[in-house]
Amino acid sequence: MHDYIRQHILEGVGITTLPYKHLMGVTPDDLVRTEWSPPFERMMRLGLLQGSFRYGRLNAPGKPQWDRVADAKHRLDLYAKDGNVEHLRDAANMCLLEFEEGTHPTKHHAPIDDGYHTKKG
Repeated sequence: MHDYIRQHILEGVGITTLPYKHLMGVTPDDLVRTEWSPPFERMMRLGLLQGSFRYGRLNAPGKPQWDRVADAKHRLDLYAKDGNVEHLRDAANMCLLEFEEGTHPTKHHAPIDDGYHTKKG
């Protein structure tokens, strides 16, 4: 957000161009309303509810562990092959479960901007 505001001010005085031109006039509240998918969230929640009956509740003691990262990758591969969005939902839920219950020995959160971003097509 800081960079966006800074570049907006600079462009206003003619010092530079704004790479985020597509966001001109867009407020943070606009982004909160538009940058999410309620239908996808609903699918995820329903999948998690169903999973709680099969595998146990989120963060339940003694809940079985498995390689959720490999499972998420597998689900994405399945989606790439057949286009079934349920695989996307399941991959997202595997990521959520890994975030909450993961046992990676060096699990941590360290925000970075490594320069890798989705390419525009």
